[in-house]
Amino acid sequence: MPSMNAPFRSLLVTAALIAGLAFVYGSRIVPGLFGQEQPASDELTYITDLDFWRRTDRETAVVAHARFDLNADLQNVPLNVGEWAGEEVPQTNQEVMILLEPEQYVQRLYRNEAGQYLWLSLIGGRSSQPFHPPDICYDADGWRYNLSSTAITLDGGGEIYGLWMDAQKLFPGESVPVDHVVFYFYLFPDRNRELQDGIVLFKLTSGKYGTLEETLAIHRDFVRHLFGSVVDSGADRQL
Repeated sequence: MPSMNAPFRSLLVTAALIAGLAFVYGSRIVPGLFGQEQPASDELTYITDLDFWRRTDRETAVVAHARFDLNADLQNVPLNVGEWAGEEVPQTNQEVMILLEPEQYVQRLYRNEAGQYLWLSLIGGRSSQPFHPPDICYDADGWRYNLSSTAITLDGGGEIYGLWMDAQKLFPGESVPVDHVVFYFYLFPDRNRELQDGIVLFKLTSGKYGTLEETLAIHRDFVRHLFGSVVDSGADRQL
């Protein structure tokens, strides 16, 4: 079985080469039409959405259990998340860092006692340069995939939404394709979504454990340990 690090690192290189496509891709998601009111909560309230370039009707204000804004150090996001124990995996590809120029970049490998793993990537910046939808680099790297969205019901009430990708690739010399399941969304410090205030991409990547839905259930459980409840959502405001 191929090392899980090899395909992951190859995607980082591809991402750097095509980061500029983010501007073009951003218009693919149709924006919602709703107001700019601020959620009534504390400093750990963030805005999540499926797109960083335009608003969608999945924009949601959510209370977080950790700091996910660029005024904090993203390295302080917990290493222990539920039953998952994390370890830092520093980004050593200088081409990625030079071309994407993220203000903050966190890359971690979380494992549980069953031997399952999740990669957590947090990419933060105050311009659009560091950001691109992950399916762009999977497509450029020769992966076949399906892409859709899903909701996560939080323990404190409400739902947040993210995009998922179910991807497969047969690497040279291997007889069994590698499976990746990716779940991601974007985080903003407030509903103004000004670039200078910062954006953070929250992305989980894992192998496939059972069916796609069983794997997404693992991703959802991980997210529930970091986000507690919804303040309000774009879909609610359009009713």
